[in-house]
Amino acid sequence: MTHIRHRLAIDGGQTGIRLRLTEEAAGEAGGPARSRVLAELDEPGVLTDRSVVDQVAERVVAFAASAAVHIDEVAVGLSGLTPAGAKPDDLLRHTRAVGVDGVALAHDSVTGYLAANGTEAGVVLAIGTGSVTLAASDTRTAKVDGWGYLLGDAGSGFWLGRAGLDAVMRAYDGRGPATALSTPAVDVFGPEDEMYMRLQGDTRRVSLVASFARTVVEAAAAGDAVALAITQGAAEELAVSGTSALSRTGWMPGSPARASWVGSLLTHSAVLRAHVDEYLAARTGGLTLEHPFGGPLDGVSTLLDVAGSHPLHALIHTANIGTADPVR
Repeated sequence: MTHIRHRLAIDGGQTGIRLRLTEEAAGEAGGPARSRVLAELDEPGVLTDRSVVDQVAERVVAFAASAAVHIDEVAVGLSGLTPAGAKPDDLLRHTRAVGVDGVALAHDSVTGYLAANGTEAGVVLAIGTGSVTLAASDTRTAKVDGWGYLLGDAGSGFWLGRAGLDAVMRAYDGRGPATALSTPAVDVFGPEDEMYMRLQGDTRRVSLVASFARTVVEAAAAGDAVALAITQGAAEELAVSGTSALSRTGWMPGSPARASWVGSLLTHSAVLRAHVDEYLAARTGGLTLEHPFGGPLDGVSTLLDVAGSHPLHALIHTANIGTADPVR
C-alpha cells in the first residue's frame, strides 16, 4: 500500500513568500518516491518586528483552513533566519492542530544550495535584494556574506541598484560621467534633486533601490560604460565570495566542484553571469557557473530529506513528534 503525506514548503523573506503543497508518495517495493504539486501561491512577506516562526505558523494554519487539507510536514526557508530565531519546536507546537508532525527550517542560503546543487559538493551564489554565498564539501560548510545592506550583501540587487543611483547623482553633479541610467532613474524615482528625499522617506527603500539593479544590468548589456563597470564590480564581488566560501571548506583551486546560483538577477542577466564566470574562473582555475537543478521552492521542499550524515544537515533546524513536546 502506498503511503502518502502532504508537505507544505514555504520560501520567503520581507518582500514576499511562496507556498507549495505537494503530495509525497513513498515508493512501493523499494521503488522511487513520487512527488506531485497540488497547489502554489504567493503571499506578502514576513515582518521583522514580530517572531518569524509565529508568522510562519499562522500562514500554515491559514493555508490548511483555506485548502481544507491535512498537512503532515512543513519545510521553511527564510532570508535572515538566525540560529536564535529558528525555533522548530515552537513551529511544530503551533501547527499540530492542522496535523503537522514534522518541521524543518533553514536559512535561504541552505535551501538555495539544495535548489541549485542538490547535495553535491560545490558553492551557490544566492542573489536577490541581498546576497549570500554557501559552499559545501563532503565534510564542511562555509557561509560568506549575507550581512544585510548596511554591512554587506556585496554584489546583490541592492548593491547594484545603490551603485547605479550613485552614478546617476554623480552625473547630475558633474562628479562623474554621463550615463544612460539617468533617464530611467528619473522616470521611476523623480527628479535628481528630489530623489534622495523620496527614497529616504519610503519604508520600502531597500527593495526600491534593489529594483533598480535590473535597469543597471540591462544598460550594461546595451553598452553603457558606467553601468558595465558597475556590473563588472558586482560580478567580481560575487566571485570573491564564492571563492572564499569554497576555500573555507578545504577546496583547492583546480579541484572539481559544482558552482551555481539562485535568484532572478543572475538567471535573466547574461552579461552579469558572463562576468561572474570570468572572475570566478580566474580565481578558481576554471570553475564557472552551471545552471541550477531547480528553483528555490524545490530546495525548500528537500530540507526534510537531507541525510543526517551530510554537512548541510547541521544547518537545518528540525523537530518532529518524537523529538519535541508539542503541547508544552
